[in-house]
Amino acid sequence: MKNHIQNLLPILVLVLFFQNNLHGQELFGINNSPIEEETILPVYQFEYIPDFSYNEVANKIKAMETDMPFELNERIFAFINYFTVRNRDYTKMVLQRQDIFFPLFEQTLADHNMPDDIKFLAIIESGLNPTAKSRVGAMGLWQFMPATGKMYSLNINRDIDDRMDPEMSTEAAAKYLKSLYRMFGNWELALAAYNCGPGNVRKAIRRSGGKKTFWEVYKYLPRETRSYVPQFQAMMYVLRHTEDHNFVLENPTYPIAYEKINFNQELDLEELANITGICIEDLEDLNPSVQNRLIPSTNKHMAVRVPKSKSEYITQNYEQFSEAVKLTTERSIALRSTPVNSTNSPAATIPANQNKIIYVVKSGDVLGSIAQRHGTTVNNIKAWNNISSNTIRIGQKLDIYTKSSSFDKALAQNNNASTTIAENPKTYTVQPGDSLWLISKKHNGISIEQIKKLNNLNTNQIKPGQKLIIG
Repeated sequence: MKNHIQNLLPILVLVLFFQNNLHGQELFGINNSPIEEETILPVYQFEYIPDFSYNEVANKIKAMETDMPFELNERIFAFINYFTVRNRDYTKMVLQRQDIFFPLFEQTLADHNMPDDIKFLAIIESGLNPTAKSRVGAMGLWQFMPATGKMYSLNINRDIDDRMDPEMSTEAAAKYLKSLYRMFGNWELALAAYNCGPGNVRKAIRRSGGKKTFWEVYKYLPRETRSYVPQFQAMMYVLRHTEDHNFVLENPTYPIAYEKINFNQELDLEELANITGICIEDLEDLNPSVQNRLIPSTNKHMAVRVPKSKSEYITQNYEQFSEAVKLTTERSIALRSTPVNSTNSPAATIPANQNKIIYVVKSGDVLGSIAQRHGTTVNNIKAWNNISSNTIRIGQKLDIYTKSSSFDKALAQNNNASTTIAENPKTYTVQPGDSLWLISKKHNGISIEQIKKLNNLNTNQIKPGQKLIIG
């Protein structure tokens, strides 16, 4: 025994030596070597796709709390694999949009005492795109055909398509789905009927010998519908377990808080954007049912959604704005002749007699604000720079073409937070009752945004006696 201990002593000494030395190296690496510290920091892998098994997914589905329970099968599992592995970009796109529309869906479904999970159906229908159009002419978040939409008060004319109004179409979808549920007494069959029509579902039930569940009549349904319900159920699972499948958004999208304002008249949406300083693309996003940037007399009682940050300003100047944004015959012709919501619009051409500037993207910039600042549109900037999405990064260089006036040249040269001011600037003293819109009208050729830039204003609030640079 004594000899055995003696033989072990050298080994114990070596172990203690290396342990102490390794511990010393670890302390040295943390306290004295920033390079070592950087190498041990965890690096998040956005593209990492975790492995998972059929049984793991089945157990998670069994534990899900839902008013629309389902059991996993190979068909649903195949779509779970599709959304989490093969087409992760689609799932990420949906995740970016869900915060914009899900609160509306959830409230509407709760008002109708319907299962909350029905909100996932809009993902399968449209990818949460309110202007989505199918090859057969269905439109909007819930993909209503014209005839079905009209049954639920979704009307269409050359300027307004109610099927693309998120609130109206969601209300219509809830009513239609509820009627289908009463018809079949089963939510899966109701969803199938939403896709292929109640007639096809009745036919499948007859051909199955009177069966009453989706999977019992599955093989008698149209091919598209056989995939439709399993896709919906796969999305029910995926959006509950995004972290398990490593879905983390690098650039989250946040909804625009808005208020509704009713002008009770024909309305020029472009002019509303110009005089209030609202980005026209924001107005379009908030009002997707408006097709030509105008509201016609047939829809004059339609409320316009405006960013909440601008609603008080508009309310305070309501009478002046109402007159200024009234749609004229000339403007209606001009707006209708150049539709802005076409998905196949041609690429922007380089404007004649305009100056090209290179704009460097700064922190907080978005394409909408850059376009507004330079008197152009998001679509133009995207076309000039061959950009397919609205995502831009800090430091990115953008080609922008601006008007050749001296004022616009000064703005174009400003690539920082402040604006270069002439040695002898022209000033204006704010009078009682003035607003930036009124001042811009008094001094033709200068916009609200230009006044704000020249005076480093973050809001539209001004006070009597205040001196403003206007040129």
